[in-house]
Amino acid sequence: MVAFPAGTQVGWRQRGWGGMRGPKPEAVELTAAERQEVEALLRRHSTPQQLVLRARIVLAAAAGGNNAQIARDLAVDSGTVRLWRGRWLGLRAASRAELPVEERLTEAPRSGAPGRITAAQVCRIVALACAAPARSGRPISPWTGREVAAAAVARGIVPARAPRHAERLRTRGRSSPTASAPG
Repeated sequence: MVAFPAGTQVGWRQRGWGGMRGPKPEAVELTAAERQEVEALLRRHSTPQQLVLRARIVLAAAAGGNNAQIARDLAVDSGTVRLWRGRWLGLRAASRAELPVEERLTEAPRSGAPGRITAAQVCRIVALACAAPARSGRPISPWTGREVAAAAVARGIVPARAPRHAERLRTRGRSSPTASAPG
């Protein structure tokens, strides 16, 4: 057992044991222009809240906070802080002219195949699902995903039936089940 002098606090925090796990995160350094642009994003009322949160993470990292402290202060997961600190540091080589601050704080494009249904087709499918089925000559009262898909193919909106996709569009809140009621 280790003996400590009288009056010494013995907790692990007071003795400096294990207060921080892992390596210290790399420091974020902002130029005056970058800081000004990040702060302008925070002040702008039209900035999406996702960008506001990421801007706050970058500013807190530039102020010297570690990931756990920033996560606690902003009520987010430390993985989120780690991701955006790393993304900011990874893009620091790009000039502001090449990659403005707002673009640095936007999400990277998702991987995978591009969508096969265009936005215009989605609008037409949603409009179809919002209309009463009787207008389309369907003898049903509420639309089902299968019926919406069949009607979309019959009208030439999409080339092939996609009942699962039509059902997702119908139930995602984009069309109201009461709007498709007869009457």
